[in-house]
Amino acid sequence: MNIFNIAEVVDLGIEKEKKRRDFYAAVAEKFKDDELHAIFIQLRDWEETHIKKFSEIRNSLEAQEPAQGYEGELSAYMDVFVEDKLYSKISAEEFSKNINDPLVAVNQGIEFEKEAILFFTGLLPFMETYNKEIVCKLVDEERQHIIYLSNLREKITAGKK
Repeated sequence: MNIFNIAEVVDLGIEKEKKRRDFYAAVAEKFKDDELHAIFIQLRDWEETHIKKFSEIRNSLEAQEPAQGYEGELSAYMDVFVEDKLYSKISAEEFSKNINDPLVAVNQGIEFEKEAILFFTGLLPFMETYNKEIVCKLVDEERQHIIYLSNLREKITAGKK
């Protein structure tokens, strides 16, 4: 059984943010259309901002013990994500290599953002109040990414009709 501390969990979250950032960067290079390229660069930059914010949180957690409802609760939660097929052994290049259609790229982005919300929302019970507030704001930003991508999906779908 894995035993995690909250700082290690945030490290995993940062790695996930980096993979999303790298995915968006790789996809941006696939689409030479100025608008699509710019959209995926914007998404890449948003993920970079999250990496910085989560890194700041991480730096404040070194000695913190997570609040747990029962012994091993954090580890049980994390076991699900450590083996997650979206991240465990797949690189951004692997995710993006078969993406040649903007709609496929947008749908993959939506899945990434949903997973980020699930991951970070699940961390909230294990964090101190001052970090919870930051994470809640970042989760709200992830929700905005989903709305942004959903609107883009509608636009792409309407253009294909």
